[in-house]
Amino acid sequence: MPDVNVEAMEAHLAEIGRRVTVGAHAVLVLDGAGWHTSPKLRVPDNISLLPLPRYSPELNPVENIWEFLRANFLSHRIWPDYDAIVDACCTAWNALMRMPEQIASITSRSWAQVKI
Repeated sequence: MPDVNVEAMEAHLAEIGRRVTVGAHAVLVLDGAGWHTSPKLRVPDNISLLPLPRYSPELNPVENIWEFLRANFLSHRIWPDYDAIVDACCTAWNALMRMPEQIASITSRSWAQVKI
């Protein structure tokens, strides 16, 4: 999406909500971005939001995803225009989506476990 705002976040949450297995519940870890915490944000019933403490990027697994994308797909390159940047980012993201084991490795935290 070209913008980050409450509307984009709602569209993102709606898509995640559609992908959650029936009867399951998703918990999303979020940083403190304004569109993550807006009182106007509508969250699907099958999703809970878990905000991280302020100034704690080391707790945010997506920071490691961005680092991996930059290091492996996006660094040391020059693109001729905005569309080329968007295309490169989409290509990198789609490549990462074909690497679920890599995502699990990057985002896992031995100290973060859910016990049911």
